[in-house]
Amino acid sequence: MRVRAEKTVKSLLVAAVITAATSGGGAALAASVSERLDNIERKLDARGLVDMLNRIDQLERDLQQLRGSIELQANTLEEIKRQQREQYMDIDRRLQQLETGQVGLPPAATLPGGAESMSPALLPPATSAPPPVAPPTSPPPAMAAVDPALAQTEYDTALAILREGRYSDAALAFKQFIGNHPGSALADNAYYWLGETYYVTRDFSQALSTFNALVSNYPQSPKVADSRLKIGYIYYEQADWKKARAELEGLVSTYPAATAARLANDRLARMKKEGH
Repeated sequence: MRVRAEKTVKSLLVAAVITAATSGGGAALAASVSERLDNIERKLDARGLVDMLNRIDQLERDLQQLRGSIELQANTLEEIKRQQREQYMDIDRRLQQLETGQVGLPPAATLPGGAESMSPALLPPATSAPPPVAPPTSPPPAMAAVDPALAQTEYDTALAILREGRYSDAALAFKQFIGNHPGSALADNAYYWLGETYYVTRDFSQALSTFNALVSNYPQSPKVADSRLKIGYIYYEQADWKKARAELEGLVSTYPAATAARLANDRLARMKKEGH
């Protein structure tokens, strides 16, 4: 609309100049009209410039709002990352305490059905190793009927003994549970904690046999990843670097999203740093 108005004004002025010139108004009138035309053009240009500056100001305000939103999102993301790092460090600290045997076993968190869901047990130093109790190496026989209530009671009893640091008694209790309830939903957990009783007392031969039995007999168990991690740790303790690397790398490949896989990567990095 403005451009059309400008053209109209200019056309009228030009027509006036032509009319004045042809009617004998002289050069003075033509110069006056030309000067007035220049003034009008400058005013029109000034209004256009003001509009452009206003648009630029609005764009700058929009850009500032966008930058503020981006900064807010960046701060939120950084806070989320910080919380995740703290959680990972806490898990790592607890597992390191487990390996060095510096703290006691905390109460088990339970899942529906009674199966505990906590990370590998945090156990105090053992005063004596549990007696060798070799787990069965063949798959558990199918059970015609399983008494869940009785199985849960026996499992909880064995776990309570383990919390008290009575490793020999705990090993016998878990072994008895496995023999009495091989088809129980808690059998794989019992294998794992039986292996832990050997691992924390550094009876690596029995621990290795037990964790391997869990992996073989219960391949779908959520305890498989943790068991394979302990198998890799045992080979590391035995200075069998080749088997340790193979087990830990296999764990990372099979369970890349598991916490055990991250810990396996940490141990692999440690082995590399140590030159193994």
